[in-house]
Amino acid sequence: MTLDKSPGQGPDNERHFDDGTFMNQPVKPPQEASPQKEARPAGVPPVTKPRSGRRFLLTCLLLLLIVAGVVWWSKHQSVPEQSRAGRSAAPMSIVPEVVAKGDIGINLNALGTVTSLATVTIRSQISGYLLKIDFKEGDEVKKGDLLAEIDSRPYEATLNQAKGALARDEALLKGAEVDLKRYQGLAAQNAVPHQTLDTQVALVAQDQGTVEADRAAVKSAEVNLNYCRIVAPLDGRVGLRQVDQGNYVTPSDATGIVVITQLKPISVLFTVPEDNLQAIAKRLQEGAVLPVTALDRSGANKIAEGTLQTFDSQIDPTTGTIKLRAQFPNDTEALYPNQFVNVRLLLDTHKGVTTTSTAAIQRGVPGTFVYLVNADNTVSVRKVELGVSDGERVEVRSGLVPGDRVVVDGADKLRDGAKINVRAEPETGSPTAPPSSSPEKAGSRKRRSDIGQKQ
Repeated sequence: MTLDKSPGQGPDNERHFDDGTFMNQPVKPPQEASPQKEARPAGVPPVTKPRSGRRFLLTCLLLLLIVAGVVWWSKHQSVPEQSRAGRSAAPMSIVPEVVAKGDIGINLNALGTVTSLATVTIRSQISGYLLKIDFKEGDEVKKGDLLAEIDSRPYEATLNQAKGALARDEALLKGAEVDLKRYQGLAAQNAVPHQTLDTQVALVAQDQGTVEADRAAVKSAEVNLNYCRIVAPLDGRVGLRQVDQGNYVTPSDATGIVVITQLKPISVLFTVPEDNLQAIAKRLQEGAVLPVTALDRSGANKIAEGTLQTFDSQIDPTTGTIKLRAQFPNDTEALYPNQFVNVRLLLDTHKGVTTTSTAAIQRGVPGTFVYLVNADNTVSVRKVELGVSDGERVEVRSGLVPGDRVVVDGADKLRDGAKINVRAEPETGSPTAPPSSSPEKAGSRKRRSDIGQKQ
């Protein structure tokens, strides 16, 4: 169906069709054509642009850019400072140390308990009233010093009675011996029967036995009388008094009167792994004296020095360790029984080896290495092979020679070829910092660095 509109037919708002019908439609006022829109052929529908699709693509692109920026920033921040620092970076402030040549010991560290060589509980060996206590708690006593006295009167009477019986029986024995001598003379002349002589011989033997028993009774009474005076059996320190004066004491008292503990000398019992037993036994068989040092709980302060005496005859199967005993003179009484101590046993000493501070040793991809200070105020990585260590010093088997300077403080941000600013050398203590820093400040920095190394 075609639309036909004649200019002279009907009003402007009427459209006539070929079949004579018409329809009223509002006629839009004429509008000026937009210069930006292009003319479309008649009958072609308008084309709509996908604005929502373009907006989605732009949003996705923006999110991808944001994610890429976050990833780049995180990787950039995780890079260590030493990897970004080039040869043109600011010099790092460090403290060097000169590699030296000396002796270094092979030490075994263990935990020990102080043990007295002798601990004696003083008990009464007789029964009686305690008349006197002749010591003060905590006193140092010598062997033979009087500690206490028990009432001795009953034992003096017993001794006198035994002496009287002995004197009587000795007199009877003497009379029997005289009769025996007379009977022997008569028997030689056949004046008396031999039976009478034999009876007299038996009587003399009987009296001799009685005299011996009396002498033993006298000896026993003397011993009991001596027990009335209780004396110290060894040198040591007396503890707290367990019984007061005036009490009746007996040999069956479990607590006793007092306890004496020997403090000079004193020993320390400690255990080491069974793997170290062969080396210790070999050194003792060679006649070597192995020094032992007792340290406090922190392991930093030395308490006393002694020597290793011996080790146990069997290994503890539950722990795989063996027990050793070290003896200490303990003249200052710094060690006390049942005290907990750290023990350091010097097994052997390597003499004339290259040593350096353990603070200079670094561990990383090359293995064990140090930062070697060069003459042009730069550092270089030097791989080293280590030997034994005694805590603060370590043996260097290869990689360094005496006289080399290595970094002991400030190596955490260094890299191979980095520039450095030397602060002070621990051996000389001469500051190499700028003139603005005083020697006092340089010394304080050195002390702080030493503290950091110990920690």
